[in-house]
Amino acid sequence: MVLIMEYDGTNYYGLQLQASQPTVQGEIESALLKLTGEKLRVLAASRTDTGVHAREQVVSCRTVSSLPEHAFVSGLNHYLPEDIAVRDAFRVSDACNVRRDAVSREYHYLILNRTARSPIQHRFAHHVPGTLDTAAMNEACQHLIGEHDFASFATALESRIKSTVRRVYQADVIKDGDLITFRITASSFLPHQVRNTMGALIRVGLGKMTVDEFRSILEARTPGLARPTAPAHGLCLMRVKYPHSWEELRN
Repeated sequence: MVLIMEYDGTNYYGLQLQASQPTVQGEIESALLKLTGEKLRVLAASRTDTGVHAREQVVSCRTVSSLPEHAFVSGLNHYLPEDIAVRDAFRVSDACNVRRDAVSREYHYLILNRTARSPIQHRFAHHVPGTLDTAAMNEACQHLIGEHDFASFATALESRIKSTVRRVYQADVIKDGDLITFRITASSFLPHQVRNTMGALIRVGLGKMTVDEFRSILEARTPGLARPTAPAHGLCLMRVKYPHSWEELRN
């Protein structure tokens, strides 16, 4: 069963299951147990860290339940907390792997760029009071596009990560009034890669780092060199792309 999820990550210690802290995965698996009576483990297409949100996360589980797809949507949403929801459900072949089959992930990072903070936006946008030069930020973004070693933009590299090379398909900054959005799409991401990239781009936007210095950080391939790590609450997983639609694979 494939589930299309949306969540506000504010109250969770990331997606991945932890023994003593609330996580998105823990809530999903708890709701699945209540709905189906099965202890199921879910697999997610993209990990999200503590406080990070998702508009379109894709997770899957193997279940013997005969409940129809629409019952998984309504039933799980009945048991899930209000800040996590199932948007759709698809029964697909066991051969489908939501992580391995994904061709790209798209993240957005939202900045509120004005003097005054916003009580309405504070859960989802990082407040930067200094005026940001979006033209300089976009110039820096061009150095991210393509296949590169992004070690300098990663922190807490795990032994399971065999390569720090990733392919970025899109990276840009758009401004809409006092809201600035950094958009990046890549094959996959290293730990904290987007937030470290955003931290460095903010420095470029504030005139504290040149575009050439930004490029030099990328070329240095030194873990943790990019800084600071932007706060988690501005980051959101927007979509995970596949070479197929789930409707095409529906059993």
